[in-house]
Amino acid sequence: MSQKQKLEFAAGDLVVYPAHGVGRVDGVETLQVGGQSVSLYAITFEKERMKLKIPVSKAMTSGLRRLASKDRLKTALDTLQGKSRVKRTMWSRRAQEYEAKINSGDPVSIAEVLRDLRRNTDSSEQSYSERQIYQAALERLAREVAAVEKIDEPKAAQKLEQILLKAA
Repeated sequence: MSQKQKLEFAAGDLVVYPAHGVGRVDGVETLQVGGQSVSLYAITFEKERMKLKIPVSKAMTSGLRRLASKDRLKTALDTLQGKSRVKRTMWSRRAQEYEAKINSGDPVSIAEVLRDLRRNTDSSEQSYSERQIYQAALERLAREVAAVEKIDEPKAAQKLEQILLKAA
C-alpha cells in the first residue's frame, strides 16, 4: 500500500455504501492484479447477505462513507415532517428520481422519498411500485438510524413511520 492510500476505515467500522446501505468493514485485503498489489476494503452487508470489496484508493470516489452524524440524521428526520413535493411528471420519471435518491445513500435524500410517498401509504390507490419504493427507502433509512442510535431496525422503522404519521 502506498503512502497516498491512507486507510479511512478499520475492521469493525460501520459504513454506508450508496447502493447497498449500512455495512460492516471486515478488514483490508491485499490482492495481486496484473502484477500489481491492490488493497481492498472487505465489507459485509448482513441484510443482503452480501460481501463487497472496494479498492482503498477508490473508496471515497465510490461514495463509501461513515454513518451519518447525529446532525445530518436530525436534518433527515426533520425532512420527514415537511410537506410532500410531488412533481407533475410521469410516474416512470419520478420513480427513476426516487430510486436515484435512495441509491445516493444520502439520508436526507432518502427522507425526501419517504416524505413524498407517504401521502398515500395506507390508501389502496397507491401502486405496487410506489409501495416498493417507499419500503426500500424506509428500510435503507431505518438501517442507518438503527446503527447511529444503536437500536434495532424494526424500532428505527417504527420511529420513522411515527414521524411520518404525525406530519400527515
